[in-house]
Amino acid sequence: RNRKSNKVALMFNCYEGKDIIIQIAEILEKYGFRATFFWGGCFADDNLDLVKSLAERGHEIGNHGYFHKKHSALDYDGNLQEIQKTHEIIRAGAGVQMQLFAPPSGDFSKTTLKVCKNIGYKVILWSKDTIDWRDKNPKIVYNRATTNISGGDFVLLHPKEHTLKALPDIIENYLA
Repeated sequence: RNRKSNKVALMFNCYEGKDIIIQIAEILEKYGFRATFFWGGCFADDNLDLVKSLAERGHEIGNHGYFHKKHSALDYDGNLQEIQKTHEIIRAGAGVQMQLFAPPSGDFSKTTLKVCKNIGYKVILWSKDTIDWRDKNPKIVYNRATTNISGGDFVLLHPKEHTLKALPDIIENYLA
């Protein structure tokens, strides 16, 4: 994190919510914002048109593993398969080369780090977790995304209806 920066990174972990992702992108673009969308391979496989569209619109595309597995419990080959399968699906189907891996649930091991290093990936974690997958209240999501926000923060979000409702207010807060 660069605490001297006045920028905040929004990261969306995507295993569902195609229609909401489209609306999130529209809101981000309305404000001139870009985000990183970390795709689960099994979801990306069915939505390659959307992955490609987001990349073409200037959003960054990242890897979130294929089946949302607990990476600390996987051996080298298991980690490699989860990451590489998602990489190949998105590269072949959407023409996007990824270099960022956000481990599901923030769960990883030294083996995960070794795999990522060996295949040219960086592991990305968040500094602010909105826990929007659990708490379905836009005000709670807003508060978690904005309280004590600082330059260089990575804010974790998911394509949920209540997150979509909170997003314009979150962005307005950042702009202020």
